[in-house]
Amino acid sequence: MKRMIYSMAIPLSIALSANAQDTIPPDKLYGELFVDVQMNRIFPDGKTFVDCTAKRSPAAIVEDYTKIKKAPTADFSLKKFVEDNFDLPLAPSDNYKTDKNADVQTHIKQLWQVLKRNPDKTVAGSTLLPLPNSYIVPGGRFREVYYWDSYFTMLGLEASGETAMIENLVNNFSWLLSQYGHVPNGNRTYYLSRSQPPFFSLMLDLLAKKSGDKVYAEYQRPLQSEYDYWMDKTAPTKHVVKMPNGDVLNRYYDQYETPRQESYREDVELGAKANEAVKKARYRSLRSAAESGWDFSTRWFADGKNISTIETTNFLPVDLNCLLYHLEITLSKSYKATGDLLRANLYTQIAEKRKTAINKYLFNAADGWYYDYNISGKALSNSMTIAGITPFYFALAPKERIEKAAGIVEKKFLKPGGVVTTLKNSGQQWDAPNGWAPLEWMAIKGLEQYGKNDLAKEIAKRWIDLNVKVYKATGKMMEKYNVENIDATAGGGEYPSQDGFGWTNGVLMQLMKEYPTP
Repeated sequence: MKRMIYSMAIPLSIALSANAQDTIPPDKLYGELFVDVQMNRIFPDGKTFVDCTAKRSPAAIVEDYTKIKKAPTADFSLKKFVEDNFDLPLAPSDNYKTDKNADVQTHIKQLWQVLKRNPDKTVAGSTLLPLPNSYIVPGGRFREVYYWDSYFTMLGLEASGETAMIENLVNNFSWLLSQYGHVPNGNRTYYLSRSQPPFFSLMLDLLAKKSGDKVYAEYQRPLQSEYDYWMDKTAPTKHVVKMPNGDVLNRYYDQYETPRQESYREDVELGAKANEAVKKARYRSLRSAAESGWDFSTRWFADGKNISTIETTNFLPVDLNCLLYHLEITLSKSYKATGDLLRANLYTQIAEKRKTAINKYLFNAADGWYYDYNISGKALSNSMTIAGITPFYFALAPKERIEKAAGIVEKKFLKPGGVVTTLKNSGQQWDAPNGWAPLEWMAIKGLEQYGKNDLAKEIAKRWIDLNVKVYKATGKMMEKYNVENIDATAGGGEYPSQDGFGWTNGVLMQLMKEYPTP
């Protein structure tokens, strides 16, 4: 397959204004109609309307709605107006029926075709950002490609021998970096204001297994674009935070301070009683939590309990900074591959500085665990989460720290079905009792890196057993699982648990390959 290399990325501020009609999010496109549909809960899930496709010109729809609003008739139905003017979205697996006689691996291999999307065509009136290559969507309400999901999906594609799709996904993310200056949360107009955990450099590691180290040179431009975005060099983002001694660490920071379009009513209601300044900060933190992928968790709450105290932008996340360390190491590798030893050495030095800063600011010597850093409080967060294992996943933690860390994993996080996300049961989906495939994977691999193979194997075994058990009971692969009560599936959050499901499929396939049942 011919690999596509793209030009340097353009700033987000330019991207959002270029090709305006193609990138205007639905709240701006439909104005009062959008607000009325979302606030009146015409659809149970706010994501449904923003994924609809207009049957005719959005401007004409808005014009007609404005006239109706000025002189409404007694029999006017907003729901019917929407149905008359928009095509409703379908979930990728709506028409798929599980073969209950198939084993879980066969089921997943069949699901790759169900979750596959062919290269997109531009569709007028759609919020979808068209991609040039085929891709895999997670499933359920998630009808588009998602950034960090895709890395874990790729693990399963690798285990399934679907290597062409891995390259397609990498090329799609390269294209997004070229087109918009960053990889959006997903390929929708309403996701353009943020990214997600930056796994692009790890995706290149997967591709390099197939195509060799030349990929680091070939994808140098999108790699650099990714880094420039996160380091505030190509857009008016505020991801970078300077520490008192000049060290640089990063945070999640969505570009908007408005309600999320796909969860508009929920966000408006959460901000209803706050003053304007608090409301805007709350909206940005809700959006920034979506950029983190952990939407939502007490990890981001000031009081550790209530979502109304969310302050995502006030934390320097340990996992984000480890990902950026890997990106810096990969950039060094890329410039070395193209003979630019000066830049290669520069990025090695930058990575080492970040590694030192992570081990200085994000480590608690008292208990031996890594935490997020509270910027305003100038201290470590008091929220212990499984994200604290990521310095071991990226092999940047000193070797002597593994003993205490492994003890914490075993005593606090290990449950009957795998490792739990946090130690708080709040009703939020990224808290206890839930476990998530990407976090299981990083915990397992982090422990393996430091020789804790028995504990890694135990986590893998428990997670595999739980996934298979739920599959046998339901015929489905779930977005998340209840690892504390293995007779349940999972719960919590602002939307029902989804089935499909890309990253669960990916991690399970790879783990079953590495930890086969005797």
